[in-house]
Amino acid sequence: MTYRIQISLMGSKPRIWRRILVSSDLLLPDFHKVIQTTMGWTDSHLHQFVKNRTFYSPKNEEDDFWEEMNYIDYSKIIISDLLKKEKDRITYEYDFGDSWHHDIILEKIEDNVTAKKPSCLTGKNNCPPEDCGGVWGYSDILKIIKNPKHEEYEEYIEWLGEEFDPKYFDKKEINRRLKTEDFGCFIGFM
Repeated sequence: MTYRIQISLMGSKPRIWRRILVSSDLLLPDFHKVIQTTMGWTDSHLHQFVKNRTFYSPKNEEDDFWEEMNYIDYSKIIISDLLKKEKDRITYEYDFGDSWHHDIILEKIEDNVTAKKPSCLTGKNNCPPEDCGGVWGYSDILKIIKNPKHEEYEEYIEWLGEEFDPKYFDKKEINRRLKTEDFGCFIGFM
């Protein structure tokens, strides 16, 4: 089966979201890579999936916190283990410092469509830059780069690069990357 899933960055204004197609038997570690690519992250931080106060993440035996919090090793878990019927939802958290929470909703189960590779159907707005302070920091950045007279304007333009466009979204580029090894994920951290 194929799942049509919507991924939304929680708390973002303007709203940052993607609609994707994935196989219902995609492993969570691969789903993590698909999310990284479709949203535009660089896989530079820890992550976890959350459903009903249960945490699913890569196994980290060296971290006592991992054991204390009763994390579940997600290496053998597939999407359909967590999303079973339409309108089911889970949370994906990326970067425990900036706490980028993503609302993931199973919009539709497509019985007559086979997704050999994940694909992005549509979406809106650019992913925030890494390490910018979460949704609040990104909101501040958006205000600053709209005001060339702001005292921090030049500093942020230099950090972001002059080509940074908060409205940028390129479905073709995302789909090109999803067809590559590791679904185009940069594989920066875990």
